[in-house]
Amino acid sequence: MMTQSVIGVRFQKLGKLYHFKLNGLNQEVQPGDYVIVETKRGQQLGQVIAYIEPDKVDKRRSLKAIQRKANPRDMVMRQLWEQRELDALITCREKAHDLGVKDAKFVKAEYSFDGAWLTFMYATENKKLDIRPLRKALSRGFRARVEMLLIGPRDVAKILGGHGACGQPRCCSTFLTEFSPVSIKMAKEQGISLSPQEITGMCGRLRCCLVYEYEQYVEAKKNLPKTGKRIGTPYGEGKVRDVRALRDSVVVEVEGEVYEVFRHEFEPLEELEALEKKAAAGCSKHENGGCDCGAKRGNGDEITTGGGDDNGGDEAS
Repeated sequence: MMTQSVIGVRFQKLGKLYHFKLNGLNQEVQPGDYVIVETKRGQQLGQVIAYIEPDKVDKRRSLKAIQRKANPRDMVMRQLWEQRELDALITCREKAHDLGVKDAKFVKAEYSFDGAWLTFMYATENKKLDIRPLRKALSRGFRARVEMLLIGPRDVAKILGGHGACGQPRCCSTFLTEFSPVSIKMAKEQGISLSPQEITGMCGRLRCCLVYEYEQYVEAKKNLPKTGKRIGTPYGEGKVRDVRALRDSVVVEVEGEVYEVFRHEFEPLEELEALEKKAAAGCSKHENGGCDCGAKRGNGDEITTGGGDDNGGDEAS
């Protein structure tokens, strides 16, 4: 028997997951079913993705309950409104042209399940663009409440689809449900060329795939020397020319020859030399005697601790 009372509902194929309560419908609603829910944009038809664990539910927000399961008529109505979305988008573009709105790109029109709301999604780089005259003109032509929704370039690429630089369908159009923050640091950590052609996606922003292996590179590089470091190898002392993090190896130049050396085969010479120098320097915290840390003095004497009493019971030998 299902004990969960919260389900995750998605309104678009790759959209965000929204939480709703179940009211005595635990046995009827299963993942994959379609349900009717009430949202701020009127009634919507969404698909149940999964039951939500209690510890993942935000207790600070009050959740709305689903109204009912969708029936065959509901599914037909959804298809009917979806068929009208393309005509609505064409009308929007024509009205924008007539009103001289040239700095906006209208990419999608979306009806709510009951047809009460019509949302036009657009993108623009003109922050001063006044879209209100267009919205008023569209409101007079449609029997629905018109909303103009500004979206970013990544959302535009997600809606339009197509293929990425890798030749495969865009990640945002196939499986990404949310966009993760991407930074130049991720490209640098993976040794990727910083030329725009290499790190920029079709949306004009940094590629989402830069996130995929970033953590693995960071973790792998923790135990590998940086470029330019001196290390000891089976071929002799050399300098690191390149780091191959996922292979757990480095490329080393030894007397003009280049070798690939794996982590278990080399020694970090500079680190070892620094440790030897520190050990030979002796204790730097207790130069005037009274040392109880066990380090060697500069003259070769070693301080050992006795009972560690505060009354001066320590013995030096």
